[in-house]
Amino acid sequence: MLAAAGVLGLAASFSLNRHLTGSAASQVWSPFVLVAGLLLVGLVAEGDGLFRTAGSHIARLAPNGVALFVGASVLVALVTAVLNLDTSVVFLTPVLAHAARSRGDDERPLLYGCLLLSNAGSLLLPGSNLTNLIVAGHLHVSGATFFSRMAPAWVVAVVVTAIVVGIGERRTLRTAGTGDRSRRPPATYGLGLVAVTVVTILVVALRAPAGPVASVGMLVVGIRLARRRESHHRVAEVLGLPVLVGLFGVAVALGTLGRSWSGPATLLSHLDAWATAATAAAASVLFNNLPAASLLASRVPPRPYALLVGLDIGPNLFVTGSLAWILWLRAARSAGARPSVARASLLGVLSVPLSMAAAVGMLVLTGSH
Repeated sequence: MLAAAGVLGLAASFSLNRHLTGSAASQVWSPFVLVAGLLLVGLVAEGDGLFRTAGSHIARLAPNGVALFVGASVLVALVTAVLNLDTSVVFLTPVLAHAARSRGDDERPLLYGCLLLSNAGSLLLPGSNLTNLIVAGHLHVSGATFFSRMAPAWVVAVVVTAIVVGIGERRTLRTAGTGDRSRRPPATYGLGLVAVTVVTILVVALRAPAGPVASVGMLVVGIRLARRRESHHRVAEVLGLPVLVGLFGVAVALGTLGRSWSGPATLLSHLDAWATAATAAAASVLFNNLPAASLLASRVPPRPYALLVGLDIGPNLFVTGSLAWILWLRAARSAGARPSVARASLLGVLSVPLSMAAAVGMLVLTGSH
């Protein structure tokens, strides 16, 4: 359904104005290529047991549920920053469910934390979120420069979101686990670790890492397929091409609209940093943050970093906000969990205003908005 809508939107835009459609497509193609590459690298890392081992270590080292939640929050924030929020929710959701079950703990706090922290924690690097790449296309800055400007906002967004989820789930986190924490799942520190290390360097060092990262992803998955250690079906499932194609088409269509209509650019030019973030958050829930980014950043936005705060954190308000919600639900259900969308949204409604205010406040203080 989404793929069909994307194709129709792309076709309609192309028939109306080929030049503007081509301009919109040139702005948004690289984020989708990047996330595809990161998902492929994540697939290989998951196959090597890197994420599972990390979850097991956290479960064994944590003396109680609160410590487990804190450790899981740090893991989610770091994986999101390095390997994209979609990779985080796809692979860490089942890992954290396993970590909680191995202790005999309730898995829901970790699952809600994984989703909300993946969105909030995607501010740090251009590759951490597709929307970052769409907006950053106007900035022409390196990953290191982007990092230096967004790091303070990222820290406070992650901390505030984790605190809200922790308080909201405090009764569950206080319950003592009864599981066996002595078991250690095997991990193969080979191709997956090398791939993760390489793409981390590429994302941080390059202004346009999409092509190289995708090449690394295709290479390592190709090796796995040649060795028959991975299936074509699993690769297709992880990539979720129909969803990516659909979002790409909608993003191009809205990007074309933003280029032919000055309304969004005029609106943003009259907003301060706080109102810019709030508008972006509302647009994310209404359109999904990828098409919203394409629409609002179809022309150079006056406050790009504040815009990203709304586009990255705002989706925590509701399931329509980002692709990560869909991937999270699918990963949780495949792991045998049944998290509540209503509960996740409630925690999002509580955390988003506070985390966005803290993040924008840091941008204003550092002059990076």
